[in-house]
Amino acid sequence: MIEWQWSRFADLTAAQLYEMLALRQQVFVLEQTCLYPDIDGLDPGAHHLLGWRTVNGKRELAATLRCLAPGAKYDEMSLGRVVTSPAMRGTGLGRELVAQGIACAVRLHQGHAIRIGAQAHLENFYGGFGFVTVSAPYDEDGIMHVDMIRAAEPL
Repeated sequence: MIEWQWSRFADLTAAQLYEMLALRQQVFVLEQTCLYPDIDGLDPGAHHLLGWRTVNGKRELAATLRCLAPGAKYDEMSLGRVVTSPAMRGTGLGRELVAQGIACAVRLHQGHAIRIGAQAHLENFYGGFGFVTVSAPYDEDGIMHVDMIRAAEPL
């Protein structure tokens, strides 16, 4: 069972922020061996979705993503830093995370499309949520990516 928490950056506790940054570092920097500035200055203006699970009485972060308002990174709103913990891979949590993220993002920024910079091997995964590829593949930090857009939902 996942407990979803949707928070502005300023509303995250120090412990929640630590867990979020630790999971992102574990996957994006260490596991994917990508040396890049994960702390990029965009988190303070973002809303963050955190998915918590309890294991042996201990609450741990299982998944997270961030939502940026239109104009913060792209003309469209965007979802990024989408990550599930290694222990939760293959459980369907990634799909649940993206679905929850889209639903919350649409409520926050009604009438706006969503742009993502997706790892190219996840193009079909995001396509299942209505994202369409709008760029040629490009190298970002040693991993091939594509830009994808999901059209705005009608108001």
